[in-house]
Amino acid sequence: MKNSSSARLAVGVFGAPHGVRGEIKIKSYTGDPLSIADYAPLTDQSGQRLFVLKKPRPLKDDLLIVTVEGVTDRNAAARLINLELYASREYMPEAEEDEFYYADLIGLKAFDEHEAEIGIVIALHNFGAGDIIEIKANAGDQSLMLPFTKKIVPSIDLEKGSLTLVMPEEIPGEVECEEDEKA
Repeated sequence: MKNSSSARLAVGVFGAPHGVRGEIKIKSYTGDPLSIADYAPLTDQSGQRLFVLKKPRPLKDDLLIVTVEGVTDRNAAARLINLELYASREYMPEAEEDEFYYADLIGLKAFDEHEAEIGIVIALHNFGAGDIIEIKANAGDQSLMLPFTKKIVPSIDLEKGSLTLVMPEEIPGEVECEEDEKA
């Protein structure tokens, strides 16, 4: 399994301050946004700064308003903007069948349905309309951004460190694969 040994997983990111008493918005990456506080202790990416979330309440969708222990005014809250929150992997639930932590997918090799290597997974994004998988193609400097759906990514094998991509018809031309380069 390629990246499952990640010690911490991103569970949310601080947004803008809310009011003048130190409350702050959080975009939660967890399935149930309010459960973000259940994965305590929460830290920054380095694991050096600890954050205790209090009084989480929903704002809308995956946005919450929280009080952070030790943050008592708007200026202190503003210093947290765009800081990602991480939870120790040991406190995270096991992924269900056909569920994956983004961290486990980063670094997987991407192959087409004919087993020709296309590239490597470098990121997963969600800009609001669904998950997007980003593949750094082996040929050239191009990066592929594809919907992360069962139709486009029909199989993922964490043990082998790979996944299969079926390129959508809407993408013109073909991506050069290792086999194409050798021919």
